[in-house]
Amino acid sequence: MSTRYLLCFIILTFLPFCFPQNGTIPCPLNFTILRPALSNRPQFNTSGVCNFLLQGLRLVLSDYLERTGSFVPPSNSSDSCWQSYQSLLPNFNLRSSCGFQTAWISQGCLDLTTRSEFEASVPTTTLNDVALSCNQSLGGPACASCTRSLSNLQALYWSNNSIANVSDCTAYPFIYAAAVANHFGPTNEDTAICLFSIRLSDSRNGEGKQKGVVWGVIIGVGVGLAVFILGFWFLYRKHQDSKKKTRDRIQNLESTNLVKFTLDEIKEATRNFSIDNIIGRGGYGNVYKGHLPDGSGVAFKRFKNCSAVGDANFEHEVEVIASVRHVNLVALRGYCTATTPSDGHQRIIVCDLMKNGSLHDHLFGPTKARLSWPTRRKIALGTARGLAYLHHGAQPAIIHRDIKASNILLDDMFEAKVADFGLAKFTPEGISHLTTRVAGTMGYVAPEYALYGQLTDRSDVYSFGVILLELLSGKKAFTMSDENHPSVVADWAWSLVRSDKALDVIEAGMPDLGPPEVLEKHVLVAVLCSHPELQCRPSMDQVVKMLETDVSVPSIPERPIPLVARINDIERSIECHGSDQVGKKGSTSSGSSIEVFHKHTIS
Repeated sequence: MSTRYLLCFIILTFLPFCFPQNGTIPCPLNFTILRPALSNRPQFNTSGVCNFLLQGLRLVLSDYLERTGSFVPPSNSSDSCWQSYQSLLPNFNLRSSCGFQTAWISQGCLDLTTRSEFEASVPTTTLNDVALSCNQSLGGPACASCTRSLSNLQALYWSNNSIANVSDCTAYPFIYAAAVANHFGPTNEDTAICLFSIRLSDSRNGEGKQKGVVWGVIIGVGVGLAVFILGFWFLYRKHQDSKKKTRDRIQNLESTNLVKFTLDEIKEATRNFSIDNIIGRGGYGNVYKGHLPDGSGVAFKRFKNCSAVGDANFEHEVEVIASVRHVNLVALRGYCTATTPSDGHQRIIVCDLMKNGSLHDHLFGPTKARLSWPTRRKIALGTARGLAYLHHGAQPAIIHRDIKASNILLDDMFEAKVADFGLAKFTPEGISHLTTRVAGTMGYVAPEYALYGQLTDRSDVYSFGVILLELLSGKKAFTMSDENHPSVVADWAWSLVRSDKALDVIEAGMPDLGPPEVLEKHVLVAVLCSHPELQCRPSMDQVVKMLETDVSVPSIPERPIPLVARINDIERSIECHGSDQVGKKGSTSSGSSIEVFHKHTIS
């Protein structure tokens, strides 16, 4: 009995120390990750310090979300969490100096306290956009892309729902992005700087920097001496290996990491060019899918009617095209040139395989699921960026000449990739979709190029405008009616815009439609790009600015009578010109005006 009484006495004595009487529990937040940032924080005034501490707290909450799936700790841990945070700054009272209330640290946004609740409140397409922009190292330009997508998320869902606490609604997208969307996590240096303006790494003091300079000089002198002593040996080795390096350069072009495949390797990957592996057909030949030994999926474009003459030029052009790298361009992996008695002469290029096929597949193929508006908008902007890089970023500039929906490929995140740029250089004149000297596809080819062979970067702009209209309307670029009358989507869209019915261009039943003014702006950009006169079209750089910023669309000039106009269209045009010699002004369905000018004389 005495033993039992002794045990009870011990429990009753130490129980208050193990479980505080006020019901609080230990803080589950890990504030230690902020020690380097707090020890090296800039010198702010009180307001600056409070903002710095608020951002630090959000970083810690993001770490907690990553570990537990919850945005905020339990409510009975609020006081212990503030004490844990306070222990890092013994000479600064966080709550009284900054006006932070104790309960704020565990109060969520609109009763959203878990990751699953947050994701359920935001459309999947929007979360995918955030993941696409933020799931990368967030240093440099990538940070701007990520924060722009998060700002859009704020504006759409939480701009009017901010509440007064340290984990307010406007911070939720950033906390979520660091914890979930970005695979590096919130404690990554670039992530912390980009999303919370917090530098977690230790910065060296002045004395450390001076020591670093001294050691740098010593090491530099040592390295220089070693290089001087070993110089002759390296020159000798370079001379001995020159022939081997020349062979390696042919087999694997070092400047672009371009691989020269053997025909046997390609046959094995495509099951000897099996008909079941064909994923595309074009004027240049067929496209086959296949897998390399490392398991990666690739596409093989096999040119037809080739000869061994010009192989050296072909390899040079392939190397030039492979050096053109952009997130919205299909990457070139390698090529093959070979001659066999059974297959004849072969020229093949190897590209990345896009898991979601082409834009044409989704707009006009058998797939039942319609693309949502956010996805179409992303595809439009990605295509515009890819073409802008070809026109203004690549050296020398590249004019695609065959922009069409089947040449816009989509990866697993529906990021647009422009394909087949530069292929016109490999196709002999006369082998094209139009069976003329013009390389292009009916409905997408600019009038000046189709009629006179006049090729400029604005020819690609016209084709982009047609693709944008296809994205917006779900209609094909060029169709023939049952009465054998041609229908051109660019003329149809122009007639609606001119009649103040721009929003009638938008496909009925499109999921997740955006604001009318945004939809109308895309229609106006498409109509401007597909203007039949090249001097009226914008450059692709200007198109990108109009699509991704608040830059307004300029007034759209009047158009001449379409080439496929019927007699009644011509009569109406003559009546219009006779009754209105000054010009016409109209307003779109959302209220923005469209000034029509540059009246054309029709002969």
